[in-house]
Amino acid sequence: MNFAEHAAKPLLREVGIATPEGHLATNPEHAAEIAQTLGPCVVKAQVPTGKRGKAGGIKLVDGADAAATAARDIIGMEIAGHTVDTVLIEQQVAIKAEYYAAVLTNAISKGALMLFSTEGGMDIEEVAANTPEKLLQLEIDINHGAAIADVRQMLSLAELGEAEPEIAQTLCRLYEVFTRYDAELVEVNPLVVTRDDQIIALDCKFSMDDSAIARQPEIAASGSGEKLSQLEVRGVELGLKYIELDGDVGIIANGAGLTMTTMDVVSFYGGRPANFLEIGGDAYTKAKPALELVLSNPSVKSLVVNFCGAFARCDVMTQGIIDAWLELKPEIPVFFSIHGTGDVEAVAMLKQRMDMEPFSDMDSASKAAVEAARQ
Repeated sequence: MNFAEHAAKPLLREVGIATPEGHLATNPEHAAEIAQTLGPCVVKAQVPTGKRGKAGGIKLVDGADAAATAARDIIGMEIAGHTVDTVLIEQQVAIKAEYYAAVLTNAISKGALMLFSTEGGMDIEEVAANTPEKLLQLEIDINHGAAIADVRQMLSLAELGEAEPEIAQTLCRLYEVFTRYDAELVEVNPLVVTRDDQIIALDCKFSMDDSAIARQPEIAASGSGEKLSQLEVRGVELGLKYIELDGDVGIIANGAGLTMTTMDVVSFYGGRPANFLEIGGDAYTKAKPALELVLSNPSVKSLVVNFCGAFARCDVMTQGIIDAWLELKPEIPVFFSIHGTGDVEAVAMLKQRMDMEPFSDMDSASKAAVEAARQ
């Protein structure tokens, strides 16, 4: 679950990280009233996504009239699929230095990773690609937490001078937010040193592990639910685990792990998955709506069906797909890989009813689907 900036910053303040004074407005008139009390300020679109500035969703203004104009321009904008209905009017601060700071889940180590860069305000992806030496990293043992000595050792490479101790403390506090609220990412860009040597978080991106929503009901209430496509909404209504992607190779498999592996194999052979759709023992009853859902994406040019039977039998799952296929009569090519419990019966059924042979393995079926999608 992602959080808009105004919902993320209170989490920083709870652990002692300062943020500028700011208030929400839903119309230009309210924005002007707030700016009247703050003086020079920033008008920021409140949507749970990055790169708002590049989209025109962040404007510096010097007074009430300018704040009203900026709010009028920003409210109603579309940014990364989100419609702006609220803006944050925030006091400007005098900046001496800008930095980047984050704590995130490291998929490789399965632990926490702290990041810091002197290139605050920049796209961190560009920094990592063009000047990787400026992106400092610290692996954190979740059993021991973020030790201030380790953080300072990392920061010693950044030559921060007198600001180093306080910035190190701020990073430890950022890690506290990360652990306390089951975060996947806490990012501050920029973290600034003001001209009077205060450390202030000018922005905050916070993403919480969806599985923690039940443990964090109070803050989850201020989060922004994931924006679903029309097909994904249909998937939810049908009780199917479906995620729409931007490729052209449709995928139906049983089990989340097998489905993701199939997606990886399709990508390995140069293809682009069109979806994630996991269907298991309920394939017998949900095969038709699942197949209709995948085929409703006009980008799909071929389909991989990958079944590996264990508790769910291959013959039961395959029968569901065959029944749906013969009823719907799709015109795209389909490629099967069938292994595990009930595979002998499933293969015989596929030959008899669809006059098809499954491929010998998942790689072969995926590669064939990729090649078919290119034709």
